[in-house]
Amino acid sequence: MNQEPKPKSGKKLRLDKILSHLGLATRSESKKLAKQGRIAVDGKTVKDSGLQVDPELSSIEVDGQPVRYREFVYLLLNKPQGVVSATEDRYDRTVVDLLDTEYLAFEPFPVGRLDKDTEGLLLLTNDGKLAHELLSPRKHVPKTYEAVVLGAVDESDGQAFAAGVTLDDGYKTMPAELEIVRNYVLDDESRSDIRLTIMEGKFHQVKRMFEAVGKKVIFLKRVTMGPLELDPALAPGQYRELSEDELRALRGE
Repeated sequence: MNQEPKPKSGKKLRLDKILSHLGLATRSESKKLAKQGRIAVDGKTVKDSGLQVDPELSSIEVDGQPVRYREFVYLLLNKPQGVVSATEDRYDRTVVDLLDTEYLAFEPFPVGRLDKDTEGLLLLTNDGKLAHELLSPRKHVPKTYEAVVLGAVDESDGQAFAAGVTLDDGYKTMPAELEIVRNYVLDDESRSDIRLTIMEGKFHQVKRMFEAVGKKVIFLKRVTMGPLELDPALAPGQYRELSEDELRALRGE
C-alpha cells in the first residue's frame, strides 16, 4: 500500500486540531476522549487534548488505534457521466459526493472541471498551491482525451488542430495533436474514434474544436493530465489516492 508523504518535522499542532482535521473527533469530543484516557502519544496516556504534538515525530493513538496525520490528500478519480465537477450543487450529484467520509474532512475540491457528460481522469485535493500550478494558463499542462466523433475525421482536421482553430467566440486555440484511431460507419453514420492532446482548458474546448471543423463529439473521456494517467483498474465512479511516484511527478520532482 502506498504511503503518504510525511509532513515536515518541527511543525507542532494541538492534539485536538489534529484529530479534528482528520475528521476523527471535534475539539469538544477530543477533550472528552482525553479525559477518559483514550488518547495516547508516544505510548503514554494524554489527558490534555490541547497538548502540542509534532505529528511526524510522535505516534498518536485513539482507543489503541494509530492515527496517521497528513495535511493534504490527493485523489485520482475516474469521473462518471452525469456527475458535476463541483464541491456542491443544488440539483446534481457532485464528484465530492462520490467520496468516503474519511476524505470529506479534508474538504477536497476538483482540480479543473470536466463537463457533466464527460468522464475520465479528475484530480481532487485540498492542496491549493498544487491546484493553482496545474490550472495556471502559463503552465500549459497537456491533457489527452479520447472521443467518439460524428463524421469522418481526417488528416485535414489534424492539420487544422496543429495550426490552431478559431472557436465560436473568436479565440484561436494553441496547437493540438490529433490521432485518428479509426474511422467506421454505424447506423448509417460516419464516426471516428480519436485521441486529442490539448495544452489549455477552455470551456467545452474539445467539443468546440470539432464544431469548428464541422463535426460533433458524442462521447468524451479524459485519459491524461500532465504526468497523470487514468488508472484502467478504476471503474467510473471509483478513485484511489495518488502514489508517491505520481505525486512527485505532479510536483515536478
